[in-house]
Amino acid sequence: MSQPRWFAGLMTGTVLDGEIDVALIRTDGHEITEFGPSGMVPYPDRLRHRLAECVEAAAAWDFDGPEPAIFGELEIEITIVQSDAVIEFLKASRFDMTDIAAIGFHGQTILHRAPTPKLAGNTRQLGDGALMAARTGTKVVYDFRSADMAEGGQGAPLCPVYHAALLNRHGFGPEAAILNLGGIGNITWRSSTGELVGFDTGPANAPIDDWIRRHGAGTMDSGGKIAATGSVDESKLSRLLEHPYFKAPFPKSLDRLDFASSMANGLSLQDGAALLTAFAAGAVAKAVGSLPERISNLILCGGGRHNPALVKAIASRANVQVTMADDLGWRGDSLEAECFAFLAVRRLADLPGSFPGTTGVPAPLIAGRIAAP
Repeated sequence: MSQPRWFAGLMTGTVLDGEIDVALIRTDGHEITEFGPSGMVPYPDRLRHRLAECVEAAAAWDFDGPEPAIFGELEIEITIVQSDAVIEFLKASRFDMTDIAAIGFHGQTILHRAPTPKLAGNTRQLGDGALMAARTGTKVVYDFRSADMAEGGQGAPLCPVYHAALLNRHGFGPEAAILNLGGIGNITWRSSTGELVGFDTGPANAPIDDWIRRHGAGTMDSGGKIAATGSVDESKLSRLLEHPYFKAPFPKSLDRLDFASSMANGLSLQDGAALLTAFAAGAVAKAVGSLPERISNLILCGGGRHNPALVKAIASRANVQVTMADDLGWRGDSLEAECFAFLAVRRLADLPGSFPGTTGVPAPLIAGRIAAP
């Protein structure tokens, strides 16, 4: 039996770090046959600044009335930049576009509103799949969240089905879960009966990064050094963790603006960073505690695993053993990009990408739209 062709995945996260994650995998949509090259391509500086403006415009718009004009302008620009990024990445990796069967194109999330009993959910990712297909000459699968939300789902998280394939690859059972630490944290777990569960734990890097930027101290708390020199106001932290989100049953999802850096207002740079870091860890502890079976091993992926202060706080507050994805031979910075390559394959094979236990859809749902070159 011949090897399946390569599939490319693209991801840019809610943390707004201006990096395009690119990854190649071989897969049939069930098992991962082979990992190809992966890496990051930066957005141009001008696009990063425009993206920050766009997120502010999206928050003001809040799905009410006509979309701001900046959406259409940036959608074209983001699609062109990401199309060119995958072309250049393949060239640098000594691959050709003809090696790629399809691209999984997540796009850039600028606003996400989870459904409530009174209000339908909605989501907006900037990304034109037809334009990317025309520019790359390759089939593109995109817009992975809209159909899920139209069926009453949360539209997030979408990584659990890929995480489950990774857990299968290593023979993990219900004792282990995967935690992705991006702008927002999300967890994937499988019960002893095989039910797939996934939900957003709470904010992760986003409010910490925003706090650091607000104080002119850089773009992130590199190495968790700022938080490590601060003190956590435990009484304030306890009050923050009383938020109704943490008591709500899963599935559930968040927008990066649902928990803002203003939670730390009135504190020093160091104490604010310490509080927001402890809050992200406390949110993980709440998530772990809400699972119907006790886990002992939490496998970390995403940018937040590079923050020792956050990792230490998670291990302590969630009372779990923490394992780095990289220690299992996984690529901790590339899992989300790999995921969208995997989801592209599943869409092309008419396999579901979201499930009742991950997004809350009534039945497993095939997610994504296909654009032919």
